[in-house]
Amino acid sequence: MTTEPSPEILSERIIVRGVHLELTPAMRQAAVDKAARLLRHDDHIIRIRIDLEMDRTSGLDDQFIAKGRVEIRGPDLIASMHSEDVYKSLDQLVDTLDELLRRRHQKRVNTRNDERRQAPEVLHGEK
Repeated sequence: MTTEPSPEILSERIIVRGVHLELTPAMRQAAVDKAARLLRHDDHIIRIRIDLEMDRTSGLDDQFIAKGRVEIRGPDLIASMHSEDVYKSLDQLVDTLDELLRRRHQKRVNTRNDERRQAPEVLHGEK
């Protein structure tokens, strides 16, 4: 069971910013709370960056864009979600990043436990 990270650690590891949008304290807190969920996957996550953007070029639908980047050992995980509500975009973004982290972890476990990588004596019980 993991412990909740302290607010100081969260403020160091989670960066939230608004692009063409003034972030309210409620928006910032919602983003930090949702992004903190991603930290439970891996202690090696260096930083999580979330950009909440208002797209003024489109019509009435899909006005808000939430972009996320998880900086981790190896290639960074990047996702972007569009929605008419900033909180909905944020929810979808965190769900997508959560799925990417799960897939990355499962891929690493499967590669590590691949039978083709095992020594023959381990596979067949020979000494």
